[in-house]
Amino acid sequence: MIQLRPLPRALLCALPALFIHHAAQADDLVLQRVLVEGSRMSQLGIADSANAGTVGQKDLAARTAYRPGEMLEAMPGLIASQHSGEGKANQFYLRGFNLDHGTDLATWVDGMPVNQRSHAHGQGWTDVNFLIPELVGRLDYRKGPYSARSGDFSSAGSAEISYANRLVKDLASVTLGQDGFARGVLAGAPEVAGGVLLYAIEGMKNDGPWTRPDDYRKTNAVLRYSRGFANNGWSVTAMAYRGRWNATDQIPLRAVDNGTLGRFDAIDDTDGGNARRYSLSGIWRRTDADSASKLSAYVIRNQLDLFSNFTYFLNDPVNGDQFAQPDRRVTSGLDAAQTWHVHRGATMASDLTIGARLQNDNIFNGLYNTRARQVLSTTREDHIVETSGGLFVESATRWNEVVRTVAGVRADRYRFDVRSDRSENSGRASDTQLSPSLSLILAPLDSTEFYLNYGHGFHSNDARGTVAGIDPATFEAVERTPGLVRSRGMELGLRTEAIPKMQTAVSLYRLDFDSELTYIGDAGMTEAGDASRRIGIEFSNYWRPLKWLAVDFDAAFARARSRGGNPDGDRIPGAVEGVGQLALTVDKVGPWSGALRLRYFGPRPLVEDNSVRSHASTTLNGRIGYRIGKDMQLELEGFNLANRRDSAIDYYYASQLAGETDAREDIHFHPIEPRSLRVTLTKTW
Repeated sequence: MIQLRPLPRALLCALPALFIHHAAQADDLVLQRVLVEGSRMSQLGIADSANAGTVGQKDLAARTAYRPGEMLEAMPGLIASQHSGEGKANQFYLRGFNLDHGTDLATWVDGMPVNQRSHAHGQGWTDVNFLIPELVGRLDYRKGPYSARSGDFSSAGSAEISYANRLVKDLASVTLGQDGFARGVLAGAPEVAGGVLLYAIEGMKNDGPWTRPDDYRKTNAVLRYSRGFANNGWSVTAMAYRGRWNATDQIPLRAVDNGTLGRFDAIDDTDGGNARRYSLSGIWRRTDADSASKLSAYVIRNQLDLFSNFTYFLNDPVNGDQFAQPDRRVTSGLDAAQTWHVHRGATMASDLTIGARLQNDNIFNGLYNTRARQVLSTTREDHIVETSGGLFVESATRWNEVVRTVAGVRADRYRFDVRSDRSENSGRASDTQLSPSLSLILAPLDSTEFYLNYGHGFHSNDARGTVAGIDPATFEAVERTPGLVRSRGMELGLRTEAIPKMQTAVSLYRLDFDSELTYIGDAGMTEAGDASRRIGIEFSNYWRPLKWLAVDFDAAFARARSRGGNPDGDRIPGAVEGVGQLALTVDKVGPWSGALRLRYFGPRPLVEDNSVRSHASTTLNGRIGYRIGKDMQLELEGFNLANRRDSAIDYYYASQLAGETDAREDIHFHPIEPRSLRVTLTKTW
């Protein structure tokens, strides 16, 4: 077992700042060895805040995940949930936010953005169902707008998932489980023509516990050719994903209480969707003693057809309220960064990084009234071209044995071009923002660091709102929204490894937004709302008391308030308040391994005056693994082992069921899945 410990202070002072901030960009062979055999990576002398970290392949593989999006829960304080069919993008919660389907959580996979701007269903739509966990080499995360490198959607947090160029061993895996679950994966990485050809193909089906099965079908493939190493080499990657599903959306509590519906019933059994994603990307890196260069480019084709019905018969008592939100887009982009080691000395080291990011989205989407997935009428149709460019400069300096600083500034410009089916909602708009950031790191002890962070960030608004003149459903005049909305954050943090074999981080933060993005259930979209403020505290702890035992514990609490003077109250509906996770992981006890993970998802206000609140949700997941020889593993996973009857998500709004004569305000919930088991057999060679 490789134990990752902080380097001596004198050695850190002599290292260039590039190595300090990017220690993980080592030779790829060494990187794979550390990720597979090492424990969670120490961040002392590397990170510039208490909330940044790296989770390696071994720790990620030890987690029990019901769905791919739950891999992001390796970021302390983050909750991934679902309120619909398995193929739909997950619901995320972090730092006092109901992030809906990804707003204010910037997610990247292999250098490509996952968040989709001006999406038909919600701003920042983040669908990670195309992930193949066996290929993930590492997850890098950070929270707060404290880095000039981060851009759109990153104010609450950001996650960067990197696929490995090489696999330790080729593998074939088959999983069977309850509720019609089946999954197969084949992956390998042979050497070809002086490089490595990584391939993987995945097939999956899942019905779930629903009265009308999800019938989720997924096919997924990755093909990558790479030469060189992680910090000196290049790769070209092609990905393809297709999924289709039925959806059991949230249901009203009143119907369950009076026996009209069961917990796993649906009201509109034609809800669901299908999604496709195809991408081609390339990354080139070059590092020498004086500088480091990185260039990446990508083209992504996303297609989604989504059918939802959240209010049932409120708007149309005859046909029902189902609506369709198709979205077709091609996203292309280019990222470049150049770092120079501008100073090296016995006690001082400094580097300067300049970077640029370009992105263009060519989007066709719409909103239609439907019945059983057949179009009845058109609410709106839009062709959107959204183009953005960002430049940043960041200076990282180690002044002496105790003091480090990271100072940066970022400039972004967005251009929105909307061609709608109504001239009142067509037009062009643009917006620009300058985002400074500063971090001060003090290391008075070899094993402890203190952090002071301040920075500005932003999220972009839906392009349609920047030029809108009327509401296409009611034809009432509407106020146009700004293209970019500023956030301001500040944070105090502590990270220590004073106790042997233990990594602890604590942070106290405040985050302000000039405008909150709010999810509107009956329209299935997000809209710009009032300003907001969040104050919170986070704690995370990783302890490995024995070679075969690791203990993870993290907890977070946030106080979220609206600052818009809303007469109904200052609570933000759905804003998460308290979350926590406790995990025990056992490894290398002979042929045995295992894990238990307890997750707590606290209650939230559902209305502005806090008169209606959700209940807390607690789940216990676990796994037991047994190695059969050197090349075969048998694993049993269990989900919701306590068989809790909790909610995965709760909303409060008005709806009307068939047979009801008027609208009724009610809690609408999506239950967590009951206890289920899955068994996996993996063969390596």
